[in-house]
Amino acid sequence: MTAINSELIIDAKILRKNISYIRNKLHKKSKFMAVIKSDAYGHNLESVVKDIDDLSDGYGVVRIDEAKKIRTISNKKVLLMQGIYTQNEFLDAKENNLDIVIHNQDQFEIIKQNNNFENLWFKVNTGMNRLGFEIEDFMRIYNKYLRDKKFTLMTHLAASNDKESVSNKNQIKLFEDLYNNLNDDVDKSIANTGCIMNFPDQAHDWVRCGIGIYGGYLKDKEIKTAMTLRSPVVNLRPIKKGEKVGYDGRAVALDDMLIASVYLGYADGLPLNIKDNTHVMINNQIAKVFGRVSMDLTTVDVTNIENCSVGDWCEFFSPNLPISKIVKTNDLISYYLMTGIKSRVRMVYKKI
Repeated sequence: MTAINSELIIDAKILRKNISYIRNKLHKKSKFMAVIKSDAYGHNLESVVKDIDDLSDGYGVVRIDEAKKIRTISNKKVLLMQGIYTQNEFLDAKENNLDIVIHNQDQFEIIKQNNNFENLWFKVNTGMNRLGFEIEDFMRIYNKYLRDKKFTLMTHLAASNDKESVSNKNQIKLFEDLYNNLNDDVDKSIANTGCIMNFPDQAHDWVRCGIGIYGGYLKDKEIKTAMTLRSPVVNLRPIKKGEKVGYDGRAVALDDMLIASVYLGYADGLPLNIKDNTHVMINNQIAKVFGRVSMDLTTVDVTNIENCSVGDWCEFFSPNLPISKIVKTNDLISYYLMTGIKSRVRMVYKKI
């Protein structure tokens, strides 16, 4: 008998549909960079690159080992989105023909020491206050070293998912004022998924699309969840009104109930703080979490699920139960769920 296991199913056709839908919002000159850092947001980097390479003009990662994996598969542009932090990383990047983000003075010193200004992206801080040169500091570098150089200017919006946020207007204005003072041949990049969807006129030369590819962008129903997290029911237990379920007895039965124990817990990457009444799906019917998530199990109220049996699959998110449901109910973000699934959950990658 084959051992039971939870499954993480990746549907490459949905990845491709999401990319095509998003690309249709861009003007013709904009190039599409697929952000596939953190193992393609948990979707398996190497498989994803193989299945979307014809739809992408380049790739964005943070770790150099991921960039090198891509380079064995694709000859498209690969951008190190945090750049390099040591001389050895610089040499490794050049050997593998990687583009490099420069976001602080220490990184720029490495560039100067090597006198190599090719394939550089300069990141400026317009309000995210995380990485990037202050505009005045960047202009000093530009006036002294970059006036005759070809490079890409980039920044990152802090609230791109919120179309009404004043910070977007302020950041876009700062970025616009800056690039209007630079040479005309400087490429520009500000748009992540939220910016593409809310401010498509800001696509410029390169967009950097991450969460939208995988279906974690929550404000457009045309973008589908490409990942299914599911696990089998391993036990069914009838309980009486007033009985409690799980650690600390958080969940108390208001009536007689039928409780399913599902073979997935926080050791598999399901957050410990999942709330009661969070929707899951069994036999294409909505069931609800009932009781605190354990290390290896989650308890679910299946009282009203027709023909629920041991061995039935319980979906926590899928194309049919968008990740937005569990995210909104539990004050989470889709990035966290996608990248947090542990290796003991069996991955099933459905190629195109």
